[in-house]
Amino acid sequence: MTRTSLAIPPLRPGRGARRADTVATIVMWACALIGAVPLVGLLWTTISRGLARLDVTFFTQSMRGVIGPGGGALHALMGTALITLAATVLAAPLGLITALWLVEEADRSSSPGVRRFGGTVRLVVDVMTGIPSIVAGLTVFALITLVAAPGTRSGIAGSLALAIIMVPVVARASEEVLVRVPEDLREGGLALGAARWRVVTKIVLPTARPGLVSAVVLGVSRVVGETAPLLLVAGFTDSMNYNLLSGRMASLPVYIYSQWQNKGVDAAAYNSRAWTAALVLVIFVLFFQVAARLIGRSRKETQK
Repeated sequence: MTRTSLAIPPLRPGRGARRADTVATIVMWACALIGAVPLVGLLWTTISRGLARLDVTFFTQSMRGVIGPGGGALHALMGTALITLAATVLAAPLGLITALWLVEEADRSSSPGVRRFGGTVRLVVDVMTGIPSIVAGLTVFALITLVAAPGTRSGIAGSLALAIIMVPVVARASEEVLVRVPEDLREGGLALGAARWRVVTKIVLPTARPGLVSAVVLGVSRVVGETAPLLLVAGFTDSMNYNLLSGRMASLPVYIYSQWQNKGVDAAAYNSRAWTAALVLVIFVLFFQVAARLIGRSRKETQK
């Protein structure tokens, strides 16, 4: 007795469904193109106007004593590097520890109180992710007013403001990375008799290291272009300042604002410097974004 196999024909969408899919695809592509037009226009304007002063002088001189053509943004570039580096040192460990506690302790705790507290911490992180940057600047400004003399400006104050913005970004991105670590790795380490802290430090963190680095880079790209908090608490100066703890410190976003708003004798020279600084800032942000994507892609390929 032979068996007959019943071949089930593949389901084919009807004519109406195919038509709706085609219309939806066209609408999505149209929306994407419409949204890309102002972005391309903005990039073209920034590049075309910013190339005029993209020379060696722009990267090797400050604005000390310059009231017309010439000068550069060395002091602003150095200030951005120092402020952002200090903010990363302050924010990255706190964000990573927060994410690690949420994933490895709060979500796995048998205590209802710990779980509820973990939910509260996660809610606070989500809320902080969406707060305006000026709120962070006002918070640090109020703290400086209470602790130091009113009107005090310093690079470390700007780093604190950027760290407040950066912590929730790093924590949220790191949490997503840690959640994706296979549970079998944790269970295998615990089955071999290793303590949980050793499983976390020797298995979980090395496995998630590329993703955690990507989370930190993403946080840096989030704060490197902030203007309002730095304008409020770090101030601006035309001279070099390498001391984060004393004196006003220039930054690239505030440099752009200052060049555009406070034009001197030759307004065209100030506008040209502002556009060049804007182009350099766009390159910085693009670099960090691409670096974060590449690191995240390498993590996925390693897991495969």
